Amino acid sequence: MSENNRIQRVRHETRMRDVTVVKVEQLAPDFVSVTFEGESLADFVSSSYDDHVKFVQQIGDERVMRDYTPRHYDRAARQLTIEFALHEQGAASDWARGVVVGQPAVIAGPRGSMIIPMDYEWQLLAGDDTALPAIRRRLEELPAGVKVQVLVTGPVAEQLDFASAATVELRIVPDAAALVQALRDLALPDGDGFVWFAGEAAVAKQVRDIVFVEKAFPRQAARISAYWKQGALGHHENLE
Repeated sequence: MSENNRIQRVRHETRMRDVTVVKVEQLAPDFVSVTFEGESLADFVSSSYDDHVKFVQQIGDERVMRDYTPRHYDRAARQLTIEFALHEQGAASDWARGVVVGQPAVIAGPRGSMIIPMDYEWQLLAGDDTALPAIRRRLEELPAGVKVQVLVTGPVAEQLDFASAATVELRIVPDAAALVQALRDLALPDGDGFVWFAGEAAVAKQVRDIVFVEKAFPRQAARISAYWKQGALGHHENLE
């Protein structure tokens, strides 16, 4: 297991960027890809799959601000793609369900990046629907020869591609309870590895205890995040 912290943390200048929707793609019934364009994106920087930007939208009397993963950035085209996992309720999910080309929005951040090296002997990426954009971005960025275990919940994941030059072992389980049990039963490989998880807050806390307490995995070689919390708005928390 990792003996020292190889993670590099960098800060970025935070700007509010006016953008316009130029493409909407329904990747699954509850998963939408939205591409934004604007000259304000000319100097956009996202150095890690673990980054998050603030999506800002005025919906009626409510100013919605939610964290999302920068899924893909095209500097030449001044375009940024964000994938929205749609919950049953929520202003941002409602916006993404009805979004059309030409709608304005504001993107802010990311404020910083946690750059996770590519050359770990093995990596474990796990999470629910909200983790899928980050996981899919990471897989696309990893080179050949890297070994990755991916553990995610369905059914959205069953309809998505997990393209990668890396050697990927993909497992899709039905729900959060099954994911927690699968992580508990999983024997982490020997050697220098990295564990990454993102999902609902209560589940993330269970995962934290499994990884750090039950498996005694080093905290400096893992990132466990609560991307959302049942019954709360705009929740994002890193569990150290």
